Parts: sequence; structure tokens; C-alpha cells
Amino acid sequence: MILKKVFIILLLSCTVFCSAYRKPDKYTIQAEKNAFYHNNVGLNYLKDRIYYAAIQEFKIAISLSPNTQATAIFKNNLGETYTFIGYPDMARVCFEDAIKLYGLNFKYYQNLAECYKNLGIINSKIKEYETSEKYYEKIILGLLYIQNNNKHKGIILLDELCNQEPDLLITPAIRQYLKEITSTL
Repeated sequence: MILKKVFIILLLSCTVFCSAYRKPDKYTIQAEKNAFYHNNVGLNYLKDRIYYAAIQEFKIAISLSPNTQATAIFKNNLGETYTFIGYPDMARVCFEDAIKLYGLNFKYYQNLAECYKNLGIINSKIKEYETSEKYYEKIILGLLYIQNNNKHKGIILLDELCNQEPDLLITPAIRQYLKEITSTL
């Protein structure tokens, strides 16, 4: 009898230690992961030409992940959508914010220069940027010269910038753009 009780107690204590109990997984909401999801959904809407839904998805992505490098991509996508549907004034804000968040993507500068051209304010922006000594504002100045049919001045300015700062991440993209532009001359 005592042997049975000892055996049962031993068996119960063994099952407690050998039961492989595990706490249940906690589901955590990751806003950045959801932001990428909404950006991708917005791109799919854009591909299907459902522009209002795409704009809303990009805005959701921006609100879920504000002030990050990825937000610059979301804002650029939103700006490209606004440009495509004919609202360059709204696109301008998106492109300027994208450059402020991550100034090393040359596509953002190209989109901003195209937006200035669509708004018809290239000449005033050229005057504004000519007085600046900042490297990134000179990039947009070179693109504005090219958009304003002053290609030689723009090419020279961008080439000088590439020679001054050859190690920047944006420099290879500028050089590739210069190759494309000079091949069309």
C-alpha cells in the first residue's frame, strides 16, 4: 500500500517535470510590418488603377511608421500617385518630405524636379537654389537646369558634385543618370 502511494507520488511528480509545458505565444502587433503590408496593398491598388484606395493605403502606411527611412518610400509612392492623377501640388509636399526623411535616393530628387516642372515654378526654384551651398540642394538645382532645357549647365553641375563627393551613396545613381542624359545629346 505504501509502495503504491510512493509510486503514484513519484509518477505525478515526474509528469509535472516531463510534461513539456509551454506558455502560449503572445501575439504582438508590429506597426512597421503592417506599414509595409499597407504599402504593398497600395501598390497593388495602383497597379489595378484604383487610385483613391491606393492613396488611402499609402496614408495608412505613413501613419503606422512615421519618421523612418521606410516612410520616405511610402511618401514617394503617395507623391507618384498624386502626380499620376494630376495633383502636383499635393505631390510636391510628399516628395519634399521624402527627401527630408532620406536624402540619398536620387529618384526622389527626379520626382521633385518633375513636380516643379508640372507646377510651372522651375524658374523661381532655380533662383532659390542658386544661392544655396548645400550639397543636396545642388542636386535638385542640376535637375532643374536639365528640366528647364539648360542641359549643359545641369550636367556640369551634377558632374562637379559627383567629383566633389565620390563616396556618397547617391553618387552612382547621379553618374548613371548623367550617362543616360549625355547619350541623348
